[in-house]
Amino acid sequence: MRLTKKQKIEKILGDFKLFAKNFIKIVDNNGDLVPFVLNEQQEEFINGMTKFNIIAKARQGGFSTVALAFCLFSACVKSNTKYLIVSYKSDSSKELFERLKMMNYHLPREKFPDVFPDTKRDNRDELLLSNGSLIRCVVAGNKDVGRGSTFEWIHLSEYAFYDNQEKTLLSCEQSLAKSPTSRLVIETTSNGVGNNYFKLFMSAYKGNSKYKAFFVPFFADLYKKQFKADHDEAERWHKAYYGKRLMEKDLEEDERTLFKMGANLRFLMWRRWKLMDMQLEEFYQEYPSNPMESFISSGESVFNPALVLERIKYILSPLPKKEVENDIPQELRRYLGKQLFIYHLPKSNKRYFGGVDTATGGGGDSSTITIINSDGEEVCTFVHNKVPVYEFAEIVNTLGKYYNYAFLCIERNNVGTPLLERLRKEKGYMNLYKQKIFNQRGQKVMQLGWQTSSTTKSILIQDYKEIFEKGLILIHTKEILEQMQIYVEKDKKYGNKGGNENHDDLVISAALSVQAMKANKWYVDETT
Repeated sequence: MRLTKKQKIEKILGDFKLFAKNFIKIVDNNGDLVPFVLNEQQEEFINGMTKFNIIAKARQGGFSTVALAFCLFSACVKSNTKYLIVSYKSDSSKELFERLKMMNYHLPREKFPDVFPDTKRDNRDELLLSNGSLIRCVVAGNKDVGRGSTFEWIHLSEYAFYDNQEKTLLSCEQSLAKSPTSRLVIETTSNGVGNNYFKLFMSAYKGNSKYKAFFVPFFADLYKKQFKADHDEAERWHKAYYGKRLMEKDLEEDERTLFKMGANLRFLMWRRWKLMDMQLEEFYQEYPSNPMESFISSGESVFNPALVLERIKYILSPLPKKEVENDIPQELRRYLGKQLFIYHLPKSNKRYFGGVDTATGGGGDSSTITIINSDGEEVCTFVHNKVPVYEFAEIVNTLGKYYNYAFLCIERNNVGTPLLERLRKEKGYMNLYKQKIFNQRGQKVMQLGWQTSSTTKSILIQDYKEIFEKGLILIHTKEILEQMQIYVEKDKKYGNKGGNENHDDLVISAALSVQAMKANKWYVDETT
């Protein structure tokens, strides 16, 4: 049955994808005005979005375009509703709003006078339609962004670059309409780690947030068309530079990984072409293949971001609980798979070295243990933020003796001192690192544990950095590597990037294990 004109219009007004295709005009790469036909990734977003949405994207992914178009669509079909677009600086705010107003200008009002509301007001900051719907565009930084109004749609563009991310987001969330159709969309390229956006996106990506995460890699289908001219140029370059087109058998290790993920040979030739003029970490930021790549920022990072990320791709999974629970001491079994992660069981006649960082057990910082073998490979890690010192002493003692009486380097600062005393006096643990210090008389004495100061912390971290980046230590625990990603040096001080959820306890225990291995001491009988 053929639809009448009225029925067709009603169908289009009830379906954003049809509305965009029939009524929205955008400018393509050639500068031509064309109908807005959603690509696969844009459709996935529109079909999958919930009330709260957060997008990590490569450059030119088209998500700001689809967000602007949906905003205009909703304003046209829903009378007396309000919409808010927020950008991080005035020129980007102006550019976004001009794109939306261009879409509005090209709506076919003359052809369909009864369908589209007229434009009643069009100025620098607002677009008011005759149906009472209002679209407002503002710059982040206004402490009252969104307050005093209720919005059906809020679009936060380039949110990762806002100076006051948390305050702006809180204000916008409170201003979002309580209707079932209201939406808040955060759309941005990444801007390093340690900020609110990083925390918010990673929480959403892991499924631990009210926000739904969307991510599009640089080799998504949309970029086949978007970057076609670049891909053609890259293929010509590759044939001239290498003498032939790239073949699957020619792929390097990292390229083989990307190929398995879905990057075809044209994308990989283009990647080689781009890397002729940019660093790998710069490529990661602009054109990520996974969310963590997008957060790479060399700036203040202590550890080479690209090397840390590359290691994350190839880490081992811990041994399954059923494979090890009958082998390890009874006291440790309740921690397996939760706080204790074992990658290799101890081997006879093998030496092991451990680093230990002690916390109070109050739920903030964690008490951590990292044990490596004499080859530098991590064999197990323990991390717990609510274990009291007296219980932690039992865990350290049991785990250390299980790994052939491992030589342990324990940070003695604060609660590290009572831990050392318990291990030595109550548990009789003798295989402990000793640090040479000068007493008040100027004499050299040996002191149990590692005393951290501004000087020794620099030694601790720089030694670990060198060992890691030279490939002399093999870390398997993802959380250690994630903490390394946000570990920075600022104003000659080392620590995490900031924020209550960011920690560096595992970085410290891993670094202490390197000091244990470097000391190359053994204070107990090998047969003990």
